[in-house]
Amino acid sequence: MCLSVLWAPRSHPPAQPGPGGGDAMTPILTTLLCFGLSLGPRTQVQAENLLQPILWAEPGPVSTWNKPVTLWCQGTQEAQKYRLDKDGSSMSRIILKTLDSENKVKFSIPAMQWEHAGRYHCYYQSPAGWSKPSDPLELVVTGYSRPTLSALPSPVVTSGVNVTLRCASRLGLDRFTLIEEGAHRLSWTLDSHLHNHGKFQALFPIGTLIFSHRGTFRCYGYQNNTPYVWSEPSDPLQLLVSGVSRKPSLLTLQSPVVAPGENLTLQCGSDVGYVRYALYKAEGDGLLQRPGEQSQAGLSQANFTLSPVRVSHGGQYRCYGAHNVSSEWSAPSDPLDILITGQIPDRPSLSVQLDPMVASGENVTLLCQSRSPMFSFLLTKEGTAYPLLRLRFTYRAQQYLAEFPIPVTSAHTGTYRCYGSHSSNSYLLSHPSDPVELVVSGAAETLNRPQEKSDSKTASHLQDYTVENLIRIGVAGFILVVLGILLFEAQHRQKSPQDAARR
Repeated sequence: MCLSVLWAPRSHPPAQPGPGGGDAMTPILTTLLCFGLSLGPRTQVQAENLLQPILWAEPGPVSTWNKPVTLWCQGTQEAQKYRLDKDGSSMSRIILKTLDSENKVKFSIPAMQWEHAGRYHCYYQSPAGWSKPSDPLELVVTGYSRPTLSALPSPVVTSGVNVTLRCASRLGLDRFTLIEEGAHRLSWTLDSHLHNHGKFQALFPIGTLIFSHRGTFRCYGYQNNTPYVWSEPSDPLQLLVSGVSRKPSLLTLQSPVVAPGENLTLQCGSDVGYVRYALYKAEGDGLLQRPGEQSQAGLSQANFTLSPVRVSHGGQYRCYGAHNVSSEWSAPSDPLDILITGQIPDRPSLSVQLDPMVASGENVTLLCQSRSPMFSFLLTKEGTAYPLLRLRFTYRAQQYLAEFPIPVTSAHTGTYRCYGSHSSNSYLLSHPSDPVELVVSGAAETLNRPQEKSDSKTASHLQDYTVENLIRIGVAGFILVVLGILLFEAQHRQKSPQDAARR
């Protein structure tokens, strides 16, 4: 076996990835003379009818900075020398083979540097002369911050649906490369373009997805002036095919409107008996998978904890279920929106447009408004699974506002708040308005703010108090009449003997 160390590693990476200053191809001259390490200009004389050598890299052609890489060149049993060339360098690395039983040699890079990246060929020399060059090997080193990889419309789709993979980065990268992991390691490269959200991206059409075409993908980005210095790889994205089995349900154990730092748990469950579940966030980087747990009621479910809540957790979620590892995923659950508050500094106001007391069955309008520009307003109700109401803004009297009609029934009792949002991201909300409470008592409904609760309770029970007071007054008057009659009779009895004595 022959071994050669090609270049001396630097102690630290340069400030910017790229070739840097000068040619960093200087070899190490060591005492390993028995391996026949030598340097010389490239030889152009080639023999006819020699097998083409094979060149490959371990662990792979894409390496992280400062990690070891081994280049293997395989020739024939008659090979006496092996040579490794790098495009753009005038020097060759030559190894003299010493063991006749070997038909390959390795060129080792102890620590991958920016200058090691490039395009390589290898040759071997036999008694008949030098072979043709091997197919090129492009050795890449990674260093930029990683891009994001997402699937459109989703990484889990029904069979036959077209899928597009999007690789994006906020860095001004010129090109993106998509790689499908596996034995064949397919790759595609596209130019980037600037998206309206300030990101550079490339869209890779994967085509129609069927169950047998599932795969795992990563993407990289690079600049045109350093084509062999790539970004770090994106997180892996696995494409999955969903079937037609019954969709699970997705709900949150807390409110879907949360503030950063709070706890949030999403629960995916079904009575079908799925043994595993997956959670997907629209335009997210991939799937979260959890095993299903059986409950006493015959349901299976899985909890996905998103704590502490971050701004990036805002978005639309769906979940899927599956019976075993190799089976198709179920149909997706209904979507669940998670909204993050406090991301817009303004706070709207919430007020009631009608009188505080209305008859049962009538509608009352809650008015949410703001002087600052808002694209839409959201109305929430505390403590129940009351659906979130969202309306687009109306501009009137120098106010951005939305009017929410609420039917006055006992089912709508509760505390309401409203939020504003911008068009750029509807999942990021303003600070909440002050609360407005709907209180139902008997046949009358009262809307009031908490600070006015004592006054509103007096108003809502005023009719009951009036009846009670009238009854008390009537009883008191009756008692006074009876006492007056008794007093009159007593006086009359005292006067009767006196009048008789006079007579």
